[in-house]
Amino acid sequence: MWHVLIVEDDPETVDFFALSVGKSSQLALAGCANNVAQAKAFLSDPSNRVDVLLTDLGLPDGSGLDVIRFARQQHPECEALVISMFGDDDNVLASIEAGALGYIHKDATPDDIAHTITEMKLGASPISPMIARKVLRRYLHAVQPPVAEATRKCTPDAQKPADDNTPSLSPREQGVLDLVARGFSYAEIARLQGVSVHTVQTHIKNLYAKLSVHSKNEAVFEAGRLGLLNSAER
Repeated sequence: MWHVLIVEDDPETVDFFALSVGKSSQLALAGCANNVAQAKAFLSDPSNRVDVLLTDLGLPDGSGLDVIRFARQQHPECEALVISMFGDDDNVLASIEAGALGYIHKDATPDDIAHTITEMKLGASPISPMIARKVLRRYLHAVQPPVAEATRKCTPDAQKPADDNTPSLSPREQGVLDLVARGFSYAEIARLQGVSVHTVQTHIKNLYAKLSVHSKNEAVFEAGRLGLLNSAER
């Protein structure tokens, strides 16, 4: 059973999250905090077990980013899921850099938060499609060459990766990579590909090895840099 700390200042949202967590046999409500100070106090208490941090970013006395960083210091195994109204690129990327494994915009909050949390604990990185698109666009913008350079390199071989060491992906691995880049969870990818979640995890593991990365975000970044993402994902 995983213990969940909810950090949110809106009472109705807290009740909604707590009710969802309470309905799952795999989750237990560790506690609730409505600001940064309360959250840090709870996380500092060695008697409190926290496996999952469910937090908003806009809190009355600061940012949920501080809570994420503090949680990782106090509870290294704790995984953070952000659910926030802030959907701009800076906040999204700052949350991921702080250690969040998932980011869901409040306008797209899933009905079953407990299911989203358990998927994350089983290896998924839940991200709203809108948020995934922002992350991908930001990463691709960072690695794509200027227009002039791209035009100059527009030769018959321009569509081929310039690096001869670019890894070769199987059709199934390519399909999984494209869906990961679009923000789908492992369970969603398994359903779309008609395979088990275990099979998806195996493909992900192989992708990590081929791309020499250790996370989904790194995989998307490296795949974009190497030109391995289908044009539809750009």
